[in-house]
Amino acid sequence: MYARRRRWYFVMMGVCVVLFVLAWAVVRIWSVPAAVGMCLFAMVIPPVAAMVANRRGPEDRWWDSPSGDPESDDWWDELDGKKRPRP
Repeated sequence: MYARRRRWYFVMMGVCVVLFVLAWAVVRIWSVPAAVGMCLFAMVIPPVAAMVANRRGPEDRWWDSPSGDPESDDWWDELDGKKRPRP
């Protein structure tokens, strides 16, 4: 699933770059307002791409991984009612 999110991120960022380049290399010759509109639309794409790339799926069980702090992990394991083997 990670590969799919990464692919969507690169596709969206590629569209963003293409929009900027087309806007100022081609479209501005005929219409500056259209070029500005394309750039404004392209400006919205990077934050959306970041949200898509960082979204957690149902198979991402990030909450089950240990934090690295043994005391905190023991405390959370005690609350969850499970014992995790010590490395």
